[in-house]
Amino acid sequence: MSENSEQAENLLITNGRLVTWGETSELISNGALLLQDGRIADMGDSADLRARYPDVKELDARDQLVMPGNICAHTHFYGAFARGMGIPGPPMKDFPDILRRLWWRLDRALLDIDVGYSALVCLVDAIKHGTTTLIDHHASPNAIDSSLDQIADAVEMAGVRAALCYEVTDRNGPGGAHEGISENVRFLSSLKERDSHLLAGTFGLHASLSLSDETLADCVSAARDLDTGFHIHVAEHESDEYDSIFNYDRRVVDRLSEAGILGPKSIVAHAIHVDTVEKGLLRGTGTWVTHQPRSNMNNAVGAADIEGMMRLGIPVCLGNDGFSNNMWAEWKSAYFMHKLAHRDPRRANGMDIVQMAIYNNAALAEMFWPDLPMGKLEIGAAADIVLVDYYATTPLTAGNWPGHIICGFESGMVTTTIAAGKLLMLNRQLLTLDEAEITARSRELAVGVWQRFEELSS
Repeated sequence: MSENSEQAENLLITNGRLVTWGETSELISNGALLLQDGRIADMGDSADLRARYPDVKELDARDQLVMPGNICAHTHFYGAFARGMGIPGPPMKDFPDILRRLWWRLDRALLDIDVGYSALVCLVDAIKHGTTTLIDHHASPNAIDSSLDQIADAVEMAGVRAALCYEVTDRNGPGGAHEGISENVRFLSSLKERDSHLLAGTFGLHASLSLSDETLADCVSAARDLDTGFHIHVAEHESDEYDSIFNYDRRVVDRLSEAGILGPKSIVAHAIHVDTVEKGLLRGTGTWVTHQPRSNMNNAVGAADIEGMMRLGIPVCLGNDGFSNNMWAEWKSAYFMHKLAHRDPRRANGMDIVQMAIYNNAALAEMFWPDLPMGKLEIGAAADIVLVDYYATTPLTAGNWPGHIICGFESGMVTTTIAAGKLLMLNRQLLTLDEAEITARSRELAVGVWQRFEELSS
């Protein structure tokens, strides 16, 4: 794998229906965008922009929707090889059982080459589904050193944006924990030398239940001069809270706050079983929360209080936890999940979903790319764009977007994906990645991963 270093060329997108997702979201008919140097340089009427920029390469949107690319706030590229895997023994009875028998065996079964190809599999999926920015959380205990470089190379080849980290944990002994710390430090320190507009990083931790006070302190110390926050799973299952109370006499969020893990650059994934006091700590520290409804339903861990957290001012974002990078599927799941969980059709209304998936996800992405407005169509914003062939059979306005996306959008409607001004997919044809080669090679590698998986004890 090598970086696809071809620079984005200037591009004029015309004859589109622009969905701006700005402070005042608009739907602009017959709109056009000028993409230049990875940003939106101009926008307006198609005829006007075509007249102003006659020599710029033109992409006719043919009345398709032109929208900002989707953003995923929490994912796991390394989980790609779990798809279709058979787990020996009786059905897994709860989330701790899932961790022991699936994820904590799968990550140990990965070699360096598996890390790279699992990322490529997920990046193909991201481009096809119009997801242009992803925040990944990685684990491969037997292939730690330079594992984030494997993923970073895949990201640059694909041409999307990604913020990466390595999952520090004590479950593989103190040596494994310190290797994980070193990998985070090494990668974060290397970003300036890489000088990639596509890459960013944070400091990864697994969860309170697999981290000692000593390891938490070592992580905080190692991160002190790196201008970074942390990315950690929090209270995904009750066991995380039980472990913290039993071993440390305090709840998870309190423990992490005391350790110096929380803050305006830190991300906690899930936060399903946090109590009112913990929510206050999350709000008070300015910590980000990510919601992953498909994963939560699959693992039967519960439904996070996303509405309550957002009312408190906690920025709740939307991730996929390693499920497909079709973020509209995550929209739908969030919308339906909370209605069912509470038996109340008023819960998790469309604007709540928009707040998470559009506005909060964009704000989180801007933390990693602070000089680049994200998730909107406006002059100066990131040229991360998707074209969608959705033709509504009922009126489509700036005010009824959630209903159309939740009830009408499907993944195959994305025809073109652009990130940083570069075409990654055009008319459903991938341009930066060879899907056939990646699929064939990943299928071969999966055989070895599954064999090593079965040889490992849970």
